[in-house]
Amino acid sequence: MNAVRQLLAKEKSKNLGSAFGLYIENYADMVTLLVSDNKQLYDQMAVNQDTRLELLADFPSDSPYQRFFQAEIRLQWAFVKLKFGKEVSASWDIIKAYRLLDENAKKYPDFIPTYKSLGLLHVLIGSTPQNYQWVAKLLGLKGNIPQGLREIQTVVQKEPLLDSEAKLIEILLQSYVLKYTEKQNTELLQLIHSQPDNLLLHFFGTTISMKDGRGEQALQILNQRPVGVAYFAFPFLEYLKGEILLQKGQYSEAKSQLQQFLSQYKGQNFLKDTYLKLFLSHWLVNEDAVAKTYLNKILAVGATYVEADKAAQKFAESFTKGTISAQQKVLMKARLSFDGGYLTEAMNVLKPFDENSFPNPNNKAEFQYRLGRIFQRQNQLDSSIEHYERAIVLSHTQSLYFGATSALQLGYIYQTKSQKAKAIGYFKQALNYPKHEYKNSVDNKARAALTLMGVE
Repeated sequence: MNAVRQLLAKEKSKNLGSAFGLYIENYADMVTLLVSDNKQLYDQMAVNQDTRLELLADFPSDSPYQRFFQAEIRLQWAFVKLKFGKEVSASWDIIKAYRLLDENAKKYPDFIPTYKSLGLLHVLIGSTPQNYQWVAKLLGLKGNIPQGLREIQTVVQKEPLLDSEAKLIEILLQSYVLKYTEKQNTELLQLIHSQPDNLLLHFFGTTISMKDGRGEQALQILNQRPVGVAYFAFPFLEYLKGEILLQKGQYSEAKSQLQQFLSQYKGQNFLKDTYLKLFLSHWLVNEDAVAKTYLNKILAVGATYVEADKAAQKFAESFTKGTISAQQKVLMKARLSFDGGYLTEAMNVLKPFDENSFPNPNNKAEFQYRLGRIFQRQNQLDSSIEHYERAIVLSHTQSLYFGATSALQLGYIYQTKSQKAKAIGYFKQALNYPKHEYKNSVDNKARAALTLMGVE
């Protein structure tokens, strides 16, 4: 990152106010802030957004590059602001970026770079849950998932300077909003292998692999990442490795990685979740007294901007109230093993038990949901359906997230079975659950699936 800034300083001395230089300089700021998660640094650098936008305003307005760079800078700062809890300001940046890109597409339809971020926004807006669609329409934001994907693919095929970024955006959308398949996984690995010195690609490759339950693949990508003094310090990678080791049941190694992360990290996100993982690394081997020393830290440190920290906060509050019993160790071990893709280990944890082994209704619902997830990943769909349906019944009275996530997965299963009516019904059911820890991600995925099926 320092090398990039040195090159930019040299370029700016030759061509003061270069639009491309401002764009790359802003990109460097975004990466620095997203990687460091340093609030003090954010406060120092936040003024750069307005400064660069003012400089870009002096460039010819009849050039498509002016609006493109203005929109990119706004979007880059929107991503940063979301990480630092500035949702309102980030939302306005996204709205303004959309309008700039939309105007560019109308005035200069053959200017390909526009469609990288416009395509991204079309997909994201198109996957917005129905009860928020009126807001998008009121603000003049139009979403269309197939159109957005086509636009991104156009950039991949026709714009060599942006093709790698556009391909990564496409894979990220499939992973976090749509449905990740073997095709996307092959493309991800090819992209990483084509740029072995790109640390950010190794980071995204790791997180995408982990999200899809490919723990061993994620660990391999992490271990192959480029290292050295030329690369920006990236302590979050230690956190990710700690999480994978926890999923593998290698608790001592996981603790070491997580403590290493805490010793290097200066940010505010994922602190609660890190202390939860340290809690689990003791609790799951019956070191309850040591484990409980981390509970107060979960409640006292960090923020609750990301879903992982919200879930950690809720877990600590529930544990403190005495609503989490020792029996939940079984369910947690199964969950961690499944999340890493260690399906045999996950099933072996649950095999000695049945629903009646868990007196608590919440635990009964989770038990059924965990079995449903394992059978689904093993492609035993009929067995999976049975357990998901039971999880929905058990979740109904308490609005547990297991009901919403079970409905979402049943929608995917019936899509696979080409039973469109049933798939639509379950996707709609997933949207109808009130607030739960994973509502944003579940609703976005369900809405995206319905949109692709032609359901408004």
